[in-house]
Amino acid sequence: MAAKSQPSFSPGRRWKIGFDVVVRTALVLAVVVMVNYLGANFFGRFFLSSQAQPLSTRTLSVVRSITNRVNVTVYFDTQDEENFYPTISALLKEYQSANPNIMVKTVDWVHDAGEAQKIKEQYKLGSATDKDLVIFDCGGYFKIAPGAALYQKKIEQIPNENPNEKELSFRKKPIAFNGELMFTAMLLAVENPTPLKAYFLQGDGEPSLSDSREPGYLKFGAVLAENHIATEPLQLLGSDAVPDDCNLLIIAGPRTAFSPGELQKIDRYLAQGGRLFMLFNYLSVTTGLEPILARWGVDGVADVVQEPKNTSSGQDIIIYNFGSHPAVNPLTGLAVQMILPRRVDTVDLPNAPADAPKVDVLVSSSPQSTLVHDPAAAPRSYPLMVAVEQKSVPGVANPRGTTRIIVAGDSSFLNNRQIESLANRDFAGYAVNWLLDRTVLLEGIGPRPVTEFRLTMTQSQQKTVRWLLLGALPGGVLVFGWLVWLARRK
Repeated sequence: MAAKSQPSFSPGRRWKIGFDVVVRTALVLAVVVMVNYLGANFFGRFFLSSQAQPLSTRTLSVVRSITNRVNVTVYFDTQDEENFYPTISALLKEYQSANPNIMVKTVDWVHDAGEAQKIKEQYKLGSATDKDLVIFDCGGYFKIAPGAALYQKKIEQIPNENPNEKELSFRKKPIAFNGELMFTAMLLAVENPTPLKAYFLQGDGEPSLSDSREPGYLKFGAVLAENHIATEPLQLLGSDAVPDDCNLLIIAGPRTAFSPGELQKIDRYLAQGGRLFMLFNYLSVTTGLEPILARWGVDGVADVVQEPKNTSSGQDIIIYNFGSHPAVNPLTGLAVQMILPRRVDTVDLPNAPADAPKVDVLVSSSPQSTLVHDPAAAPRSYPLMVAVEQKSVPGVANPRGTTRIIVAGDSSFLNNRQIESLANRDFAGYAVNWLLDRTVLLEGIGPRPVTEFRLTMTQSQQKTVRWLLLGALPGGVLVFGWLVWLARRK
């Protein structure tokens, strides 16, 4: 007699499957809720950056070179949602992880009155504005970074939920975080209390370091400050010579010829082992400095190089060809943009002695380049920037050290408008640090302001998104689980 057929699912088994579906759905719902909670409360200020690691490679090089103990105090209201404390604290932990000599502690000036009073007395904080600070202290020498200076803000309009509402509301929206730039500069400052000094030659049509307009050099001055280099204008008038404390002389974009007295003082400065960063300008045909540079192996040709291909406007050149030299080795794979650059070539010195200066080409145009004043010449690659280093002579010690020179065929590429283009800013830092023989600052790409991306929504839009995340998505999972249960039940 045939056995009686049994149902595929007994009532007990059906209840077990249903219970399993409900439990799994509840778990998924719980995970969704927790992820949204964490995202809203902990990752609301997450920064998206092109950097592949938390600290730039050059910052890591600086941090790992610190040999003295540096105490960093984060003097912040840790409960204030507008002061970027979580981001600042997380960044400083990266510094501490990279070097145990950097010790970081937080003092909440609102909720820890006792510790806050000690910090006030130690660092002479008395002003009402002395709050939300990051203090770097190395052996009693300290620098203070105001929290408000660590990020940039812009005024933006708050979207109105009611389109008929005429009253406008505005708020300050953070758009960039400059923490790494400032913290690395602070480390350099407290580790080396006396900054190096760069003098910026004035009086011959050169732009000013204090000029914030497009042709000015205010941002270039900021790059020098980030590298712990103090700047000061210089005019070589009368009997004034290049000061003894000049570690670097910068001549950028002179538009008139130098006087014989100025040329004599610059020539003497280089002969004493001075460091020179010379940037020609296409508007300056002859400065008088060309014969002096020729004795150092540099030919500053008064002709502009142009390129038909690697250009965005016809007047600029985007340059990918870098020589093999410490000042540009970190830029491999990147590019700089120069504006109407002059050709800067090397000179073959006749009967050059064994201690003759070494001249290296740093930057060259592509093989398709031509000269503006010699268009009939066959296209070829032209050098646009060179570096000079005097070989050391046994038994001879110059008062200022060993002469180093960088000559560039353009000065506009480091002005306020162009310095942020491509890798121009990085080149400026590498150039001055090579001239000053600071090898620790010649590694990798430097820190950048990190841009923060936020989605701005009205309250009604936020409610809609909240219901989608907390209602629609988990509800969809529930419905899907119920449909699976129905299908398996049948």
